[in-house]
Parts: sequence; C-alpha cells; structure tokens
Amino acid sequence: MHQSQQELFNDDLLMRRLNTLGLSGVRIVESHENQSVMVSLTARRVLRVHRAFTYAPDSVLRSIVVFADPRTRSPRRRRAQRVILAFPVDAYVRPRPRRRPRRKRPSVPREDRPILQRLAKLHREMNERFFDGALSPIRFRVSGRMRRKLGELALDPTTDRPLEIAIGHVHIQRDGWREVEHTLLHEMIHQWQAESDLPVDHGAIFRRKAREVGVAPRAMRDIGRSRLQ
Repeated sequence: MHQSQQELFNDDLLMRRLNTLGLSGVRIVESHENQSVMVSLTARRVLRVHRAFTYAPDSVLRSIVVFADPRTRSPRRRRAQRVILAFPVDAYVRPRPRRRPRRKRPSVPREDRPILQRLAKLHREMNERFFDGALSPIRFRVSGRMRRKLGELALDPTTDRPLEIAIGHVHIQRDGWREVEHTLLHEMIHQWQAESDLPVDHGAIFRRKAREVGVAPRAMRDIGRSRLQ
C-alpha cells in the first residue's frame, strides 16, 4: 500500500475508534507528526491528532474525545490534556529529522531575565483565565528593535505553529505592565488562532475573541487602558 493511502487508512481507522468511544461533531480526523500540538480541533470541525495516537489504548482515546468536546468543563479538560500529553509518542513515531540545522540563539541578557519570567507567569495566568489552559507554553523575547509595534507572534515558516512572542523593550519601559498585559493578551489571541488552525489575522474571528477577553483589536500605541484586573 502506498504511504499516503496507508495514512488515509490509519486516519479512517482512528476516526472509527474515536466515534465508537463517543466522538461527535467532527467531520474528519487528520493525523500529523507535529509534537508542539498533539491534539487540536479546527473551526472546520477537523480533528488533528498526532499519528502516534493510532496505537494508543482506548483509555487515551477517551481523553481525546473529552478534550475535543466543546461542552467539556475546564477541570475535566485539563485532566484529559494531562493523559494525552503523558502518552509516549516517541515510542511509536520517531520525529523526522529537521530540514535545516537550528541556528544557535544568542544568550539572553541578564537584565531581560526577570522580564521574561514575568511574561511567562502572565501567560500562564491569562491562559487559564481566558483560554481554559488550552494554549501551549511558548518562548518569549524582549526586542530592542520594536518602536511602533508593541508585540509580535512569530510562526514557524514550515508548520505555521507558534514559535515565540516578542514584546518591545521600549513598550515595557515607556507604558508599564498594565499595557504590556494588554499587548500580551493580544498576541495570545493570535497564538490561539494558530493553534486552532485559523488564519492569524485581525479579521472577524480575532475581533470576536478580542471582545470576549477585553482587548483592543490593534496593539499599536493608541490602545486604551487595559481592562485586565
């Protein structure tokens, strides 16, 4: 059997198993080998699942069913997420070699370390508050080059998955942490778009999510006072 045919067969088999365990509201199941997001449900009702879960027992697949159900409450969703992340995908599917060697990143300046720690803490808190803890942990960078732009989400050019969030150093020093919280939440909506396989833009979906969490639709200097408490 040709490899693509085998993958389609495995996806169909996995969907039948998930349907038997109670999966509903999903149009198709697509497998992938991206380890940054093991399971995600797109706006088009496509359930994207790491290929290794083809070999998972029913107890793990039940957690995927629970996680993919939008009606699942946050505590139960987090328990299901822990079961999903604990499954040893590397034991079943070896990561593909990188197409190009990763460039060595410069060391983080000592004065930026407390800022990065605070950004990571804010990300964890707002992830729980506004996204039910569904966003993946992400790397942060303080940029000395940003002048008008306050923040930016960087995506992997080959997978379109989130790589890092950069926050302008001038913005932090000039505007204070309440404004930085606002900017960070703006970029987290973009992260949510990317991890949900939605367009990363400022369109209708972004604006609707922004209204839900209370941020301005553009993170430029004309933003109003942050509504975070």
